[in-house]
Amino acid sequence: MAIQILIADDHAIVRSGLRLLLDRQVDMEVVAEAGDGVEAVERTLAERPDLAILDVGMPRLTGLQATRKIRAHAPGIAVLVLSMHDDERYLIEALEAGAGAYVLKREADQELVTAARAVVAGDCPLEAQVSTLNGGPDERLTPREREVVKLIAEAHTNRQIADVLHLSEKTVESHRGNVLRKLGMRDRVELVRYAIREGLMEA
Repeated sequence: MAIQILIADDHAIVRSGLRLLLDRQVDMEVVAEAGDGVEAVERTLAERPDLAILDVGMPRLTGLQATRKIRAHAPGIAVLVLSMHDDERYLIEALEAGAGAYVLKREADQELVTAARAVVAGDCPLEAQVSTLNGGPDERLTPREREVVKLIAEAHTNRQIADVLHLSEKTVESHRGNVLRKLGMRDRVELVRYAIREGLMEA
């Protein structure tokens, strides 16, 4: 079944270009469009696509604000953020809002389709980008991963963590695996020690 996608951008010509690119893919179908952030949230919650592609700079609600609302009300819907801004602050904010990928508009023709497939499959390419900014993939956890570590250390189940962070269980499992790999750890006991050492929870 084709990946169902909503596109939100306040420029109709940009939406048309994105639709052409995505509809050419045999495994993708654009099912809805929106011209601003409020409409993006409303249409996404009404249509329930697999993926919402949101421009960062939209009227009424920004793409990041819309991402937070969509992820809060429909955590099973993946979000990909499109932006003109090659700025690490936007990357971090997008990740914290719950987006799974951040694609620059100037690179959309090469990167968008690949990123869209990855996010819908449960991957989070944006985490790798932010981790690299933080000094390399094995040196620091993303803000989201630190939240997951704290909740794992407090003995929450994947389902409970998913509910608290408005994520899917599959995404939580992915976070858990990434954290263990980055920290070179094998189990929850080691994560508890790490969480206490890092001040994520009280001893």
